[in-house]
Amino acid sequence: MKKVVPKKKVKSRKVLRKVVKIFLVFLYLLLLSISFILIFGTNWAISNYGFDSFNQILYTLNSSVTKAGDGVVEDFISSNVIIPIFIVLGFYIIYRIIKYTFRNSNFIWDIELFHKKISYIKLKKIRKVIFTIFPIFLLIFSICYTMSRLYIFDYLISSSKTSDFIKLEYVNPEDVKITFPNKKRNLIYIYLESMENTYANESNGGYFDINYIPELTKIAKENLNFSYTKKTGGAVPLYGTTWTTGAIVASTAGVPIKTSLDANSSEFYDRGVVEKAYSLGDILKDNGYQNYMMVGSDIEFGGREAYLASHGDYTMLDYNTAIDEGVIDEDYYVWWGLEDYKLFNWAKDKLTEIASNDEPFNFTMLTVDTHAVGGYTSDFCENKYDDSYLNSIACSSSQLGEFVEWIQEQDFYKDTTVILTGDHLSMNKATFTDLDDDYMRTVYNVYLNPAIRTDCNKNREFSTFDFFPTTLASLGVKIDGNKLGLGTNLFSCKKTLSEIYGNEYINKNLPQKSTFYNKHIA
Repeated sequence: MKKVVPKKKVKSRKVLRKVVKIFLVFLYLLLLSISFILIFGTNWAISNYGFDSFNQILYTLNSSVTKAGDGVVEDFISSNVIIPIFIVLGFYIIYRIIKYTFRNSNFIWDIELFHKKISYIKLKKIRKVIFTIFPIFLLIFSICYTMSRLYIFDYLISSSKTSDFIKLEYVNPEDVKITFPNKKRNLIYIYLESMENTYANESNGGYFDINYIPELTKIAKENLNFSYTKKTGGAVPLYGTTWTTGAIVASTAGVPIKTSLDANSSEFYDRGVVEKAYSLGDILKDNGYQNYMMVGSDIEFGGREAYLASHGDYTMLDYNTAIDEGVIDEDYYVWWGLEDYKLFNWAKDKLTEIASNDEPFNFTMLTVDTHAVGGYTSDFCENKYDDSYLNSIACSSSQLGEFVEWIQEQDFYKDTTVILTGDHLSMNKATFTDLDDDYMRTVYNVYLNPAIRTDCNKNREFSTFDFFPTTLASLGVKIDGNKLGLGTNLFSCKKTLSEIYGNEYINKNLPQKSTFYNKHIA
C-alpha cells in the first residue's frame, strides 16, 4: 500500500526546496560577483596606481585610506563593485528570459556534438554540471589572477626567505658623529607629487618630444642636479619607497617601509612608522630646528602624520588647518582638498612668518595636483595638450617655477638650502605605455643654494635612500663616514649601495625577512 504524505508536509518540503534553490542562486551570483570584482579591481589598481609590490598595497590598506582625494574611493566602488554586480545580474536576467521563453518549446530536442546525437535530457544534465563548476572555476582563476598581478605570490616567496642585507649595510645615525656649522642654515624641502625626469624632452634627459616641465628643467640645469647620466636625471626608488609615505621615509630616514601580513592599521598610529629609526626630523629637532610639514590634503592620509609626529615633532599644516586658519572656507574642497595654487600662496605667508623668528627652520611641503589618476590643472594654467595628466604636469612645473623665484627673492634665501625632489615615479600608467624598455625612469631632484659643492653629481647610480645624508650635507653638516641609514652622501664621491651592489640585488634582498629591521627600525 502506497504511503500517503500529508499535504502540510508536502507543502513544507516544497517551501524548503524553494528556499534552498533561492539560496543556491544567491550563492552562485555571489561567487560570480566576487570573481569579477577581483578581476576588475586588480586591473583598476594596476592601471591607475601602478602598484609595484604587495608591500605597498598592504601598507596602503593598513593606513588611512579614508582621506583619499576627491572621487578616488567612489571611483573604485563604482568601477569595481557596482559595475561587476550589474554585469552578473544582467547576464542572469538574460539567462532567465531565454530559459522561460523556450521552457515549453520543442525548438531543439537534441544536438549533434562530435557526430554524436545528445538528447535534450543529457544536454540539460551537462549544462547543470557546467553551470555548477563554472563559478568555482572562475573564482579560483580570479584569485590566482589577483595574487599574480598584485605580486602576492612574490611577496609570500620573499617573506619566506631571510636576508642580512639591512643588518650589514644600515648605519645608525645615532652612532654617527654629525656636526652642524656654527650658523645653521634653513631648509625648504618640497616634495613634488609623482614628478620624474621622464616628462622632459630627450635632449634634457627625458623621453618625450615635448618638454612638459621646462621650468623645472631650467631650475635643474642652473643648479645642482644628481643624475645617472650626463643629462638631467634623478634617483631610482627601490623596494618599500615607491609611494608617498614610503618615499618620505626613504629620503628622511634612509630605510624602506616593510609591512607584514599581521600588521593592523592601529600600529601606524599607536607607535608611528619606522618608530625606532633616527631620521632627518629627529636630527634637526635635536639641533634646534623647528620642523613644519604643509600638505594640501588631509595629513592623516597614508600614515604621513604618524611618521612625522614621531620623528621630529613637526607642526602639521594641512587641508583642515587651512580651514581653521581661514585660508579657505569650511566647505571648500578641490581635488584632494587644497589645490597647489592656493597651497603655494599659503606657503608664502607661512614662510614669511616663520622666517621672522630667530630659530633655524625646516619647512617641508608636498604638492598634490599631479597625483594619479588624471591630475588636476589649475584654472590659471592653459590646457595645451590632449592628455589631462600631462596638462597637470606642465601646470605644476609653471607654478613651481614661480614659487622658486619668489623664494630666491626673499631675504632668508641667502641662509637657506632649497631642495626639490619628486616623491616617487608617477602611478599614472597610461602616460608611459609607449616607453622603450631601456629607458630608465628616475625621480626628479635639484639642490638650490647648498652650502657645499661637488663634481660627483653626474653618471651616478643612486636611490632615494641617498637623499637622507645628502640633505644634511647640503646644509653644511659634516657626517662622519658620509653614510646614514642605507643612504650615502652624494656630495662625497663615496660609492652608493646602488653602485656597489646594483639595484636588482638590493630589490631582491629588501623584501626578505630581516630580524634586524624588525628589532631596530620598525
